[in-house]
Amino acid sequence: MVTLRINGKSHTVDAPPDMPLLWVLRDLVGMNGTKFGCGVALCGACTVHLDGIPRRACVMPVSAAIGHAITTIEAIGATPAGKKVQQAWLDLEVVQCGYCQSGQIMAATAFAGEQSGAHRCRYRRGDVGNVCRCGTYPRIREAIKQAAQMPSIVKKEG
Repeated sequence: MVTLRINGKSHTVDAPPDMPLLWVLRDLVGMNGTKFGCGVALCGACTVHLDGIPRRACVMPVSAAIGHAITTIEAIGATPAGKKVQQAWLDLEVVQCGYCQSGQIMAATAFAGEQSGAHRCRYRRGDVGNVCRCGTYPRIREAIKQAAQMPSIVKKEG
């Protein structure tokens, strides 16, 4: 038995330690937003956040995720960066077939949180390193650039 913290909730599943996190999420937990693309960590369709860092779930053994905060596309809109990225995606009608979009949004959202370094530069350029088989890269880049320019979404107390 393995206990994971996914989207802020605890999930206990019966999974072997070498089972890819992707299959735990999809088959055992029932979260189907994270997609299977290539199975070798190249395309990015399976991107999730592990402690806020984008990771390819298709090659990550579930044992490597124990004790870490896992965030999937199902919960990314609850974060300020996720809200901005998702809104830009809608504003610019990025999605064509939609298959890669959860991974694209997860990567863009992780990079949005970077304050310096290569990831922040890539984010501002609109390049997150994921594959889109439909070729909607121009819209993806524009949405990421738009999200980067949106004012911060600050949760007000009161």
